[in-house]
Amino acid sequence: MEAIDLDALKKLDKTDQEKVNYFIGLLTKKSKYKNLKEEIQKRRNEIQKGETLDHEEMWKKLGV
Repeated sequence: MEAIDLDALKKLDKTDQEKVNYFIGLLTKKSKYKNLKEEIQKRRNEIQKGETLDHEEMWKKLGV
């Protein structure tokens, strides 16, 4: 199976884009994506709160 090119999706008409979006939504609701979805939401929350590390802080945290 071949990966979907996002530019190809943009070429679809609105109705077909909605269909693809619907099926992607069904796939991402599967339990195997649950951990990934939670991790993404956790990172989004950290970014909104400004709880991110800059490069210097990351290197210090890693002891490099």
